[in-house]
Amino acid sequence: FGENQLSPWVRLASLFPLFSLHTMQNPPPKKTSFNLSAKSFVPKASARAFVPRSQRPADAPPTAQAPLIASPPPVASPPLMATPPPQSRIASSPPAPAPQKQPEPVAEPPKEEEVDVEALLEKVTENLDQTQISEAPKATPAPEPAVTTTTSTEAPQEEPEEENEEEEEDDEEDHYANSDTRKNVNVVMIGHVDAGKSTISGHLMYLNGMVDERTMEKYEREAKEKNREGWKYAWCLDTTDWERQRGKTEECGRGMFTTENKRFTILDAPGHKGFIPHMIGGASQADIAVLVISARRGEFETGFERGGQTREHAMLAKTVGVRQLIVAINKMDESTVEWSKERYDQIEGALKPFLRQSGFSPNETIFIPVSGFTGANLRDPIPEGACSWYSGPTLMQLLEDTRPPERLFESPVRFSIHSKYKFRGTYVMGKLETGVIRCGDRLTMVPANRNVEVIGIGHDTGDMTIAEPGDNVRLKLRGIEEEDIRPGFFLCPPNNLIHVCNAFDAQIMVLEHKSIICAGFKCVLHIQASVEECAIHRLLAVMDKSRRNVAERNPKFVRPGQTISARLVLQDPLCLEVFRDFPSCGRFMLRSEGKTLGVGVITALHSREVAAPAVAQHFGVTN
Repeated sequence: FGENQLSPWVRLASLFPLFSLHTMQNPPPKKTSFNLSAKSFVPKASARAFVPRSQRPADAPPTAQAPLIASPPPVASPPLMATPPPQSRIASSPPAPAPQKQPEPVAEPPKEEEVDVEALLEKVTENLDQTQISEAPKATPAPEPAVTTTTSTEAPQEEPEEENEEEEEDDEEDHYANSDTRKNVNVVMIGHVDAGKSTISGHLMYLNGMVDERTMEKYEREAKEKNREGWKYAWCLDTTDWERQRGKTEECGRGMFTTENKRFTILDAPGHKGFIPHMIGGASQADIAVLVISARRGEFETGFERGGQTREHAMLAKTVGVRQLIVAINKMDESTVEWSKERYDQIEGALKPFLRQSGFSPNETIFIPVSGFTGANLRDPIPEGACSWYSGPTLMQLLEDTRPPERLFESPVRFSIHSKYKFRGTYVMGKLETGVIRCGDRLTMVPANRNVEVIGIGHDTGDMTIAEPGDNVRLKLRGIEEEDIRPGFFLCPPNNLIHVCNAFDAQIMVLEHKSIICAGFKCVLHIQASVEECAIHRLLAVMDKSRRNVAERNPKFVRPGQTISARLVLQDPLCLEVFRDFPSCGRFMLRSEGKTLGVGVITALHSREVAAPAVAQHFGVTN
């Protein structure tokens, strides 16, 4: 058959012998390897290109082909791992002078470099003036001044060192005071929802330079796009999209501004009844409370009625330890009010008896009319003609005149943690109740029992080197992760820790509840930033309010309005202290079904061994 008549498969099969013969004669190249057993090593060459048999010369038979890699004679190449010859051969061998020539090239370069430098100096000096050349050698003599300085400075060198040591000691003593000597005051804004707390807080920050014009224009433009022009100042503290869309503060916002004499930390508490735990956490950090009341027709009545947040916020603020109260009657510029004195007197007359009943002294309660949106009577007085019947101080003047509570510098460190976050490290935010914290201090996280190091202190206006009692700051910690921290934890010295327990005796004032309360009743306890489930293990006594003594021992149940002594147990241990020893950590609130049913103070603590049976009885767990 002709070649064209064969099928492709047959033609492919006919080429197989040629391919097999080529692979036998030209094996594929292998990777270079070291054979230590061979006398020599030669890397393999690359494979030759394939040449068809028809193109090969006729006088070159197949048997005459030389191997691709010809092995050299064994004598020509030395062994790969040959042992070095003995030292006697090296000494007697002719190439021995080779090491003697090595120092010669090493010594030659310095000589050439010195010659080049001198030549360059000569060229430079030729271009200089004669005056410059004459002054140069006079400035170079060093031996004489060196001798005089060593002899003349021996005695004076010791005096500055002593002075520096004294200055360092003085600096350490003065280090108690920050570079900013102004006292810090924590102010919490409380009140019913939509009363204007965030607007007043943001406007105060704007008036004191904490929010620039460009940022405020941005907030105004974004608020106008959503048809909420009146919310532009509130957005200074309501930073989340969810809060801006709904117009409600959900978490306690933080801001800061400074005046000539003080530093103010603004805590914007949420007004909705669903976020009362955040309000309690913010109010527990405050020194002064500003109760914001809406003067608009209908809004004051809604907040002040039973179930409104005006009543509950005022009562909770007093419970957590706030003594000074400023009542800011807001929205006096509304069309339904128009700075009416009758409306102002009506609100003041309704609030005074209630605040007195809640525990606020009339001498510590101040009423003031303001307009949070226009800024009237916040920093600047009310415009003339708008409110002729009021001539008192502005809100900023009242804040400046308030006296912060006594600070305990010499007491052990007690730093209450209210929030945490992680950004290139672990940060905690809270209030330093007592003691002083410096950068580099080593503290213990309680109740986690983790040793940490403070590597940074700061607040909204900048970093600090020291934190004093009453400062609301953030700390950067080393030695603990963000997942191991919970709100309500404390930082304490390792040798003086706060008490941790889950059973205590307390004196409780029952406010309101739909039914009676007996042993075994469960509710939620709020203390500082901690929120924990608790149970009334035993009712100890019913107290007489007028005589302040025991009216009935071991009662079976109690009713709203009574003051009782009871033993409470917690599901998990918390940082607690007796009220008379540490008031800020000895007050608590009891809540159930979204309402505050009681407030109280701790009178005694019990160990975990004593509390173990009670905890197992009510919660079925042992700690």
